[in-house]
This record gives sequence, structure tokens and C-alpha cells, in this order.
Amino acid sequence: MTMMRELTLIGIRMESPNRAPVMMLRETEGYRYLPISIGSVEATAIAYEEQGLRPSRPLTHDLMRDLIEAFGVHIEAVEIVELRDAVFYAELVLGNGARVSARPSDSVALAVRLGTPIRCTEQVLREAGVATPEEEQAELERFRQFLDGVAPEDFSS
Repeated sequence: MTMMRELTLIGIRMESPNRAPVMMLRETEGYRYLPISIGSVEATAIAYEEQGLRPSRPLTHDLMRDLIEAFGVHIEAVEIVELRDAVFYAELVLGNGARVSARPSDSVALAVRLGTPIRCTEQVLREAGVATPEEEQAELERFRQFLDGVAPEDFSS
């Protein structure tokens, strides 16, 4: 059986020089961070939900949440299961044991809407996780403060 680690979404940050969005996840009980480059649409969807913003019409991930709830489907977890050729792969783990392949960005956008746990294999964390030494904690705190002030409009093209 594959060892899974629970992750927490820290937020979205913009990577220079091309200001590409990066989704930052962190081990719940650990010290590693998992940065995943994502598209601007998914970054906006995640940022909207984090900030409690409600567009006048549902976004795609809102529609997915509403369909899941309407059909009585339960998503047990979102799992980031593989890193192959610099591409991350995720699965939605359904209550009946079925697994649905999905991009990590879409999976996390859905997870934040449903309150679903986010997990990652130990192997993926070993390959792509970034350990943050204690002395960098102050910089991390500044990043968190930045995230509190970022607006979804910052992700639009």
C-alpha cells in the first residue's frame, strides 16, 4: 500500500519572470512544501474560493461541486499520486472506492469547495517536495501575509 501524507493548501503565488501561478501545498504534519505550476483559470478558481468570493454565475468547479452534491456522491479525498515527466497526476477518491483521474489543480479547486482532504504519496513528496529550514519560516510568514492581500483579479491575463 502506498504511504499517503495529508497536505494543506497554503495558497497561490505568482512565479517570476512570467508571473505563472504556482499552487503551494504543505504537509500537515511535516516540513515539506509541494509547489505545482497551474493555469490561471484554476488559480482564479482556487483564489475565489479561498477569499469567499461568489461570482454572479457558477464557475466550472462550482458546477462540479453542485453536480457531485446533487447526485449524492461523496469524495473521500483528493490524492496527488504521481509525478511523471514533470507532470503531476491526481485522483479523486470516491466514497464507493472508485478513483477518477484529474489534474491536481482541478482536484484542489474542488477540494476547497467540498472540504475534502488533500493527500500526496510519499514518493511524490520525495521527488518534488521542498523542505523549508527553520530560518526561512519568517519568509514563509511574509508569504502568508502576501496571500492575505492578493486578489483573484491578479491572476487574470
